[in-house]
Amino acid sequence: MKQHCFLSVVVPMYNEEEVIEITYRRLTAVLETFDETYEIVFVNDGSRDRTSAIVRRFCEQDSRVKLVEFSRNFGHQIAVTAGMDYAAGRAVVLIDADLQDPPELIIEMVARWREGFDVVYGRRVERRGESWFKKTTASLFYRFLRSMTSVNIPVDTGDFRLMDRKVCDALSEMRERSRFIRGMVSWAGFRQTSVEYVRDERAAGETKYPLRKMIRLSLDAVTSFSTKPLKLAGILGFLLSAAGFVYLIVVLFQHFFTETTTQGWTSLIAISLLFHGITLSLLGVVGEYIGRIYEEAKRRPLYLVSDQLNFSSRPGEAPQRDHSDSTERA
Repeated sequence: MKQHCFLSVVVPMYNEEEVIEITYRRLTAVLETFDETYEIVFVNDGSRDRTSAIVRRFCEQDSRVKLVEFSRNFGHQIAVTAGMDYAAGRAVVLIDADLQDPPELIIEMVARWREGFDVVYGRRVERRGESWFKKTTASLFYRFLRSMTSVNIPVDTGDFRLMDRKVCDALSEMRERSRFIRGMVSWAGFRQTSVEYVRDERAAGETKYPLRKMIRLSLDAVTSFSTKPLKLAGILGFLLSAAGFVYLIVVLFQHFFTETTTQGWTSLIAISLLFHGITLSLLGVVGEYIGRIYEEAKRRPLYLVSDQLNFSSRPGEAPQRDHSDSTERA
């Protein structure tokens, strides 16, 4: 049975060769201040550059550095999930490799965890190095998500957070494919608090969340935690049907009781196309949910591991975890 260490830091990676050495040095400098056992779990999400080779060198030099190598790219949220599956710490920190979230904040997070909080998440008060469009869309995303879901997901937060062992274990029991980690943490409950920080610009490389992926993440978030789109689709469909019925009554009245002739076939076709477009959009909402049900029904594994370094379990298996009481924090 694998024994817990004090702290695990999970770092998902995808083509981070330009920044990963700096990330390792800064994380190590912070973790050494605790005078406790720790591990850094790097998860390589199918990188095509030298990211894996660099981390393998770290593993050879430092047994506290561990590597989980995916067979291909499975996505950021899945990589975070794998890191939590393999992490052995009494507390687990999630942090991206790009250094936009400062590793030095982990010290404050651990202090709040020791006060009794089960989840300590970072809340961004400023975002440096990002365009007006990025900041605006991010702000709208968090507020739209909050209005669409029944789960109280804090605004202006990412996956950068510390979680107690029992929270991490609870998340490991949730195996849905369309994952939105910060929403899952909020859904799980437990005692949570925040620490504020200024988010830096990327130390190097390019963002791994362009607009296309942000839209996909927002779809995962809404469909994973809310059925409001389906309810709104039903309400809109009813209103359109009611409007169509009223229009039919008006047309029949004009035909039988007035001498008004119907003119403007162009406008009628435009209205018809509008209604058909709305109908297809509503079908798309329903199809999105059905597609996710289909993906879940196949019950494929969330990820496949091609290799792992510095773990005691066999390749391709998550290490066994000690499920004894994990409330000791000092």
